[in-house]
Amino acid sequence: MKQLLAIAAGGAVGALMRYGMSNAVYAMLGRSFPYGTLAVNVLGSLLMGLLFVLLIERSTLDVLWRGALLVGGLGAFTTFSTFSIETLNLIENGAVTLAILNMLLSVILCIIAVWLGVFVARQF
Repeated sequence: MKQLLAIAAGGAVGALMRYGMSNAVYAMLGRSFPYGTLAVNVLGSLLMGLLFVLLIERSTLDVLWRGALLVGGLGAFTTFSTFSIETLNLIENGAVTLAILNMLLSVILCIIAVWLGVFVARQF
């Protein structure tokens, strides 16, 4: 139960950070391109890489804090960071074909899925 609460707390902070950062970027650059989302996803991926090494590989930080920061915080800030670290892990483990497949399927299927969701929702 403590782990779930830690993840939930981290998630609340991550969601607020995403909202604040994306809106700030859009205020600076406009909405002609998804700059806010791109900025959040790139920063989230950078943070996931940094924190993964610092908190998982090099630290003995309590599992509650790791869950709050990585799963909750970065998970709510951007799920793209999870995709990025998983893809990098495939590459580092020599599964380059699987990494490429993951990239292609993630982009293509998610675009199709969001289109399908919009299509279905617009029918009502």
